[in-house]
Amino acid sequence: MLIEVKEDNLERIDVYLSRILDETRSRIQELIKSENILVNDKKTKASYKVSAGDNILVEIPEVKEVDIKAQNIDIDIVYEDEYLAIINKYAGMVVHPSKGHEENTLVNAIMFKIKDLSGINGDLRPGIVHRLDKNTSGLIIIAKDDKTHNRLTEMFKNKEIKKIYYAIVKGNIKKKSGRIETMIGRNPNDRKKMAVVESGKLAITNYEVVDSNEKYSLVKVNLETGRTHQIRVHLSHFFFPILGDDVYGRKDEYERQMLHAYSLEFIHPITNKEIKVLGQIHKDFINALNRCGLEFEK
Repeated sequence: MLIEVKEDNLERIDVYLSRILDETRSRIQELIKSENILVNDKKTKASYKVSAGDNILVEIPEVKEVDIKAQNIDIDIVYEDEYLAIINKYAGMVVHPSKGHEENTLVNAIMFKIKDLSGINGDLRPGIVHRLDKNTSGLIIIAKDDKTHNRLTEMFKNKEIKKIYYAIVKGNIKKKSGRIETMIGRNPNDRKKMAVVESGKLAITNYEVVDSNEKYSLVKVNLETGRTHQIRVHLSHFFFPILGDDVYGRKDEYERQMLHAYSLEFIHPITNKEIKVLGQIHKDFINALNRCGLEFEK
């Protein structure tokens, strides 16, 4: 589809196209990133301001339908009301289905356990408001309707949801608390990985050392931003890779990265009730603490 812009309106291209194509901005942004949208035969950015004379080529790939099944999979629902639920996800569980991985995900489980879910993120991600890596355990919020989903998304964007993580890292962190502030973006040498790069987006991580010895440290982490793989990248960048993280550290005997999303604290988007939920750390994390000679904060 070729769109010829007739008038100057200085509107962002993602806003402009979402309006005239009746697609979500996030969908348009995905198409821009995948270079399915070109301006004057060149790749563009979502922030580009369209102007008269621009020729916008849009190719929307055919979406292959995936039959997502509700599955009776054991999940730990630590909080639930009529608007949202909070799950303490096990490490190793993928959050949402994808091509070639249509079963045994968190979405399959919540479709069976919860049923009523928001539809904003499409058929593959019902109810999913934010992400949690496959091999990271801990708390993830599920929205049951679109109004709640939209409000939670805004709350994450406005930093109104406080998230605390715990990580076991290799090395003795001498500075017992601190603030890591860098730019994070795609690794120019490996597009599947993230890295500290000048062209990236601002990422801020606050940390506090809970326990440490000569070989290992247990770190409490509070995120001010939510970049992809932020904690893993920041800790590895300063030479304290997370135990079990063979992407940003060296492969070891642990089957997954020892990173756990431990607590969520926020004002309920509908009821205005104060919500504070703790996600019990799992047995493999406790075993790793014991092997490393570390104690979890009481």
